[in-house]
Amino acid sequence: MKISVLNFLKTLEKNNNREWFNEHKKQYNNAREDLVLFVEKLISEIAGFDKEIGKLDPQKSLFRIYRDTRFSQNKDPYKINFGANIGFKNAGYYLHIQPGQSFLAGGIYMLGNDKLAALRKEISGNAEAFQKIIREASFCHYFGGLSEDGKLKRVPSGFEKEDPMAAYLKLKYFAAVHPVSDKELLEDAAPKKFAEIYKSLKPLNDFLNAALL
Repeated sequence: MKISVLNFLKTLEKNNNREWFNEHKKQYNNAREDLVLFVEKLISEIAGFDKEIGKLDPQKSLFRIYRDTRFSQNKDPYKINFGANIGFKNAGYYLHIQPGQSFLAGGIYMLGNDKLAALRKEISGNAEAFQKIIREASFCHYFGGLSEDGKLKRVPSGFEKEDPMAAYLKLKYFAAVHPVSDKELLEDAAPKKFAEIYKSLKPLNDFLNAALL
């Protein structure tokens, strides 16, 4: 990835207003194009172990930089990060670019109540298969475990309190996160290295997507 991507975001954070953005639209377009090229390389690397990903359009994988401020107290019009969703189904791969706060992630972050209940049921009924995935050496090495953001204090309704998978049934998100430094982002081998990290997420994504067919 080129340094222009990080430099643009750093400057945008200090000048988060429409007048500045419009005056520097060329810098934004250049940074976005540099990121598209990076995501294109990343998609190509991921396709080596997840062929379906190779069909993705890198342009369409990127999230808009414009914020929806209608229901937010924060009225800054622009995000101070770039994000890319690399996947077609419920669970996929995510790239977050923000100076000093970038990360790779995968799995599922937000689900409706019906799908969340179905996923929990699958985890409860297939405990051994699920535990094998999240205890796999490479997954643990890169991600440590699943995110516990928003974790419930009690086992959700419809499940036994003594369920052997109770700790996982309390989770609201079935996602894993691996932080990356600015230095790592700028390495020539970053797409290849990141793809290797994402590879350890594929079994989790496969399990989640199969549960939500």
